[in-house]
Amino acid sequence: PWHAATAKWYDRRDSVFVDFCVEDSSEVKVKFDKSKFEFSCSSGTENTKYHNEVELFGDIDPKESKHRRTDRSVLCCLRKAEPGKSWPRLTKDKAKCNWLSVDFNNWKDWEDDSEEDLSSFDKFSEMMNSMGGDDLPDLDGAEEHESADSDDEKMPDLE
Repeated sequence: PWHAATAKWYDRRDSVFVDFCVEDSSEVKVKFDKSKFEFSCSSGTENTKYHNEVELFGDIDPKESKHRRTDRSVLCCLRKAEPGKSWPRLTKDKAKCNWLSVDFNNWKDWEDDSEEDLSSFDKFSEMMNSMGGDDLPDLDGAEEHESADSDDEKMPDLE
């Protein structure tokens, strides 16, 4: 019979991490799909079989998602299709999974974070996202800069 492996999860800016707490796992298989993923493995001397299938809260990028096995667990990194969008929960359904819990040691409210740990790319994409807002005091600067760029392209002596 298959058992659901116990797992903890936490949310990050561009990925969601799910750590399946299975010791001495073998035959680990993880299958990532756009809106769900599957995990299965055998464990220990008893050769207990585990299988979890998760319908996800949001979409992920299956090609960029990966997993890493250690002797104590299998950590899956689900790459969000929309980085910077927080996931209030892992599963599509609000119903609580009895095998799943939040990993409070690794959990952090990155949305409220100071920007120190943002990579410049995140800052850049956030800037682009907020361009639509009225709260950008330096919009004129940005526009001037853009027009300067397009002028450059017209200059023949660049070729």
